[in-house]
Amino acid sequence: MYSSPNLVEIAALIGDPSRIAILINLIDGKALPASELARCARITPQTASSHLAKLVEGQLLVCESYGRHKYYRLASPDVAHALEALSVIANPAPVRSLRESDQLKQLQYCRTCYDHLAGTVGVALTERLLALEYMEESGRDFVLRPEGKRHLHDFGVNVEEKPKSRRHFARQCLDWSERRHHLAGSLGASLTDRLFALKWIERQSAGRAARLTAAGREGFAAEFGLVLPS
Repeated sequence: MYSSPNLVEIAALIGDPSRIAILINLIDGKALPASELARCARITPQTASSHLAKLVEGQLLVCESYGRHKYYRLASPDVAHALEALSVIANPAPVRSLRESDQLKQLQYCRTCYDHLAGTVGVALTERLLALEYMEESGRDFVLRPEGKRHLHDFGVNVEEKPKSRRHFARQCLDWSERRHHLAGSLGASLTDRLFALKWIERQSAGRAARLTAAGREGFAAEFGLVLPS
């Protein structure tokens, strides 16, 4: 019998600078080899191997084998949500260069959070869907309304909720840069996939920042009546 979640164990795992660097580099849902995670965290491969083993044992990461190669990814979307929520209450790190400043602005404006859209664009789209009454808030989730289901289905989004799925369908995820909620869950992931397919947003060469395209700016205005800030 367990009385309460073991927060001390999780806090100890996340609290190490190298381990948090590894987790943040996986927050967009991708899987990376140990060598690349070591480089991202600026540690030796041997040190990375030790940290990765602890994160897997703590059920924050899972390890997948492809032939002789091993790749690591976040164990679930809940890990990404927890990291995003911690970023809301964390003090901002100092910006030391113009390059870091530009990267931060891109990240804050449009990015992925695990497999769904976040930042200024993600929050603005979520709030527009609420304003159009396509969905409504219900506890920690969103509920898709009939008109929203029809519109998003016609837009090419998978709007069918899987009753036996362990994943939330339309989750509220607190955005660390906007301090408001964006749409997560399987609905948020399907909507984001559709935006990438339409090339309304494009992935950057590295990291989880995404770029809003000219087609996207026009498409959001035409499809949802959403005029996005520059």
